[in-house]
Parts: sequence; C-alpha cells; structure tokens
Amino acid sequence: MNIHPIFSNEDQTVSFAAEELARYLNRMLRGEVRKGGTQDADLEISLDVSADDPAWAEAEGRDSFSVEIRKEKEGGRITGNSPRAVLLGVYDYLHTLGCRFLAPGAQYETVPCVKPEELYVSYRKTASFKHRGVCIEGGNSLENILDFVDWLPKIGCNAFFLQFMVPYTFLARWYQHENNPLLKPEDYSLEDAERDTAKIERAMEQRGLMLHKVGHGWTGETLGFSTVAWKEDDAVLTEKQKSMVAQIGGVRDLYYKVPLNTNLCYSNPEARSAFIAKIADYACQHREVEFLHIWLADANNNICECEECRKTTVSDQYIDILNEVDEILTARGVDTKLVFLLYQELLWPPLKEKLKNPDRFVLMFAPISRTFEASYEIGDSDAQIPPYVRNRIKLPTKLSENLAFLKGWQSLFSGDSFIYDYHLGRAHYGDMGYVHISRIGSEDIKKLHQLGLDGMINCQELRVCMPNALPNYVMGHTLFREDADFSDIVREYYQAAYGEGYEQVLSYLTELSSLCSCDYFNGKSARTDPEMARRMRSVLDLAEAFAPVIEAHRTDGRWQTPFWRILDYHRQYVLSLGQTLYELASGNEKTALDDWNGFCSLIRQKETEFQEVLDVYRVIEVSHNYTGFRNIERKMNA
Repeated sequence: MNIHPIFSNEDQTVSFAAEELARYLNRMLRGEVRKGGTQDADLEISLDVSADDPAWAEAEGRDSFSVEIRKEKEGGRITGNSPRAVLLGVYDYLHTLGCRFLAPGAQYETVPCVKPEELYVSYRKTASFKHRGVCIEGGNSLENILDFVDWLPKIGCNAFFLQFMVPYTFLARWYQHENNPLLKPEDYSLEDAERDTAKIERAMEQRGLMLHKVGHGWTGETLGFSTVAWKEDDAVLTEKQKSMVAQIGGVRDLYYKVPLNTNLCYSNPEARSAFIAKIADYACQHREVEFLHIWLADANNNICECEECRKTTVSDQYIDILNEVDEILTARGVDTKLVFLLYQELLWPPLKEKLKNPDRFVLMFAPISRTFEASYEIGDSDAQIPPYVRNRIKLPTKLSENLAFLKGWQSLFSGDSFIYDYHLGRAHYGDMGYVHISRIGSEDIKKLHQLGLDGMINCQELRVCMPNALPNYVMGHTLFREDADFSDIVREYYQAAYGEGYEQVLSYLTELSSLCSCDYFNGKSARTDPEMARRMRSVLDLAEAFAPVIEAHRTDGRWQTPFWRILDYHRQYVLSLGQTLYELASGNEKTALDDWNGFCSLIRQKETEFQEVLDVYRVIEVSHNYTGFRNIERKMNA
C-alpha cells in the first residue's frame, strides 16, 4: 500500500512529524511509505497547523489535534493548533494503531503489523493540562538526554527543563562517573556541556517542546561565580562580595562554601541591582527560553538577618525583585514568561507586595518535603500556615500542610501555575516495584485542577526504568488525558512490555510495591523499625520465589522482550537492597552498612550493562544522604 504524508508549510516540527509518520507506518505496513507528492498513492495524509479552528477555542493554550484518516483515495489529515500539537497527534495516532513507546530509546518500542483497513480513524483531542513535562536531574550521557527528549512527546508531554544556565553537572556526573570508581573518569568540561546543550535544545526545537531553563544559580552568578553545580568553593570573598551576601549569625560569607546555596542581602541596593541585571540580561540574550525560572538559593534557614532585611520578609523582597525584572523586560520588548517558586522560605506568602503584571508570571509550587505514601489531600482542611520565624523554619511533611501554603499564595495570584513535584527524584527508590509511585502520580494529577494548578513538571532522574518506566508512562498519558484509567494504562504497559506472562509480573511487582516504603527510604521515619524489617523480610521471600518465573521465560538464552532481561537484574537488585534495608530496620547498623556497600558494588559492576535504566550515581547519593548510611559511617569512624 502506497501512503505518503504531505505537509503544506516549512515548519521543522511539522516536517519532522511527517517523517515520523512515514517511518512508523512503513514498519507497521511492511510496505513502501513515501513522503511527498505522488500520483499513485493509495492514501495521502496531510499534516498542517490549523490554529484558528473554532472547535479548539476552548483549548485555552492547551495542545489540541484532530486525526481524520479516511478510506483509500479519500485522503486523511492530522492537524493541530500548533506544530507541536501536530507531532503529538501523529504519536497519538500511532498509539491508537498499537504502537507502544515504553521507555526512552528505540529498543523499548513495540511496533505492530497492521492491515490497511485498520488505518481509518477519526477523532480529536485536547490536552487536559497546559504544562506537561520533566526537569533533568541525576547523571546522564548526552544520548540518555536525547533519548528522553525524543520520548517526551510520544507519551504526551510538551516541555523539558534544563536546570542552570548550562546543565553541566547532570552531564558531568555521568562522564566523570561520580559514585562509580570502577569506571575511568572522562574529561568533560563546561565547553563540552555547552556544545551538548546546543544539541539538546536543537532536538527540543525540532519537536516543538517548550524550553524551561535556569532556576538554580542566580545568586552565585550574581556574586561572580560560575554556578553550574552544588559544589563547594574555597574562594575568599572580597569586601564587595561580602557586603552582597546574606548575613547569618553576624557573618557574611558563602553558605557552607557553596555559592549556589548562598542567599544575597536583598536589601542591599548593589546586590539587588546586580541580581536583577543578571536575570534581565540573560532573558534578553536567550529569547529561545520560553519559561525562565527565577529562584533564590537552594537551601533553607539561610536568609539575611541584617537590620534592613528584618524589616520585611524574603517573599516580599522576592516579589519586589520580580516586578522590577518585569518592568525591564517589558521596556526591552521581551515576552519571556518568568516562573516564580514556592519553595523553602518562599512557601510563606508575602505580606505586602503583589505582582503588578500577573500575565508575565507563572507560579510553580514545589512541595519537596511531602510524603509519597499518599496523594494530595483535597477538601476543607484545618491546616494553617505556621508563623514565619526567620531562619527557624521547618518544612511541612503532611500534604495538607503543604497545600495550606499553596492556598495562601493563590489568594494573591490567580494566573498560570503548575506543580513541580518529585515522584521520581528520590521517593521512587523506596518503591522497588514502581506500581505504588505510579498510582500516586496518577492520583496526584487527577487532583491538579481541584488545586487550581494547570499541570506538572516532574523533577527527576532520566534513567528511571528499574524495573520499567511505568511511572513516567502513567504520568505522561494522564497529564494529557486526566480521566485516563490507571488500571487500563498499567495493563496496556505490562502487556506490551512483558508479553506472555505479563499478569505474573504485574502481580509480583504490585505486591513488591505494597511491601515497600518511599518515606522510609527518604529518611522520614525512625531507622530502627520492626514493621519495616518484617516487610523487607517479605520482600526477600517474594523475590526468591519469583526466580522460577523469570527462568521459565528464557528462550535460547534470549528474553521475549528487553524488559525480562531488566527484570532478571532487578531481582538481584531487590535481593541486595532488600537485605540492606532489612538489617537497617532491624537496628543492625554495622551489618546494614556492610550490605549497603555490597549493594553499591553490585550496581557499579552492572552499570555499563544497564546504563540507561538505573542512575547509579543518584541511588547511591540518595541512600547515602537520606536513607542514613552517611550517619552510620560517621558513627563507625568516630
């Protein structure tokens, strides 16, 4: 069957969408699919932007597309209200035909054979939320990031956030093999990161993905430091620099030697002006950035205590600074959206100041200290914002407490907003089955409109496919269609990922999830916990009992799908980590530390073989700093 996609404009994203449609249909029909005009086509599919379609008037900035593929010789169309929406429409059409994009990378796709008569469909869709994306974390190769960028629109996402001015640290962690001494560090410079960032941004532009950038780093940059990582700096501050940094305990200096974690004295006119100029100049020079994040230092209880700063709150100072940045950008004709952050001290709303031009700004709520044992709590709540005490704050853990802060800000700002959450930032390592954290993500997303939020950006590692990539798959599809049924998505995913025998895998990983605890792994409870020890003992028994199922699915030494090979390694991972957590929860600290070192050895040895599915740097960093092994080391070395 001869089919060829055609497009009527030169937009690179629409052109890319046509190429993708041709590529996949060629595989699915096992015939020749050509792009471009021809006289003997059985079916022509045109791709175009029709942003003025009155049927999309209610979309209000959300991605919308229409797929109308009619019978042979009648032609077909995939149209959208933006070039990106056309690409999303292509991937959704392919999904309707049976394609499954299960994880970043072509090796994790399933592309079925179809008959010509199965091509004919007619439907239209509008995304449930405006903001649907991911923020880079962890350690990643360039290929990891490009694969992830390629995957995002395939699961319905439309945005990617590259932290810092250059995401150097997230690349350098991989190339320098931080936390894995078994691999030889490679030279990787800031110039290398700038080169690779340009490639990433070109890949995003090709797909029409919205570019979010910076966030962390402004305060250090204002002081003259190249701030692209949470690294210590032994520099001795000049008198001018000292006058610009926050005064804490009568001292003005870098906060624990880390420029990125150092706040400024926001009442100091020179510091304030330099901070504002740094932001405004960057926005003018980088107009390709659609959403520029303006954050303060990445630490808490380090706000300036000088006499002038004490006359107001840091949130009032923050809003005043944002208003001045807006005035400068307006005068220079720059329409970049500025994202302001509810995080750390900035969870407390300002007392006096308000944003003068709300249309310029996007509110981002970041409940980093939340629990992941349950979903957001909706409804009337007695939770109140506690009094703000400078440099004595305690971050809320309960979801009701977190949401009290959000409501406080929403009483002052009713503009565009989204949540910046952390399902796959640390919590997921505590859920070794990935079913629980996927369910929490689904339930959270279904409550966003009730919370007055228009989407989610997940701050997360990109190598999160251990045992599979279900959490991102669920969240991507649910952000596009909030009424998507969680159980349906899970069954669809598992059937495609594991084929015959998927029910056994789903039952196993669901039970595994039920025994785990995201909060325990993140250090939110006592380390000695008899109930957790009992649950980890059950985890070990469960993983041991599942070995025959995996063995039964070997065929001539090869797996039915690549996910079975991952599942085999994952079982070893579960046995090692489960034993470690069992000893920790049992109060056997020395044995737990020995077991943890054994766990680290296992994943380090396996990293090159399973590089794209597990971020070895990050799981070691999280378990060391949050699960408690750093504290045990200190005790043992005291």
